[in-house]
Amino acid sequence: MSDYNIGILCQIRNIYHAIADFENRFIKAHGLCLNEGMLLCTLSGTDRLSSGEIAEELRLSNSNASKVIRSVENKGLVERMLGNEDKRQMYFLLTPKGKTIISEIKSEDIELPEMLKCLIKK
Repeated sequence: MSDYNIGILCQIRNIYHAIADFENRFIKAHGLCLNEGMLLCTLSGTDRLSSGEIAEELRLSNSNASKVIRSVENKGLVERMLGNEDKRQMYFLLTPKGKTIISEIKSEDIELPEMLKCLIKK
């Protein structure tokens, strides 16, 4: 492996550490991990999504998406809704409590680790 590749791996490690630091602060502030927060953010931009659509948007496996959905559902932040045409289809949408959390997150000035500041555009 070249020095260039080693340098890339080290930079990715540093970004990963910065994201982990950010997630720890996010958990303390909101009681949500990043995947839970990103799920709420994704749902805030639409009326409803299926679990497959959520998995695709979050780039998670269907199994991991189901775990994240179940977690925010247990916290009362999302609810299930049966499809209108196909009663086997399940959709998810924000509850009033979930909308409140999104509003709180939107209004908060989130402090980013220095490593992420150059990567995130406000």
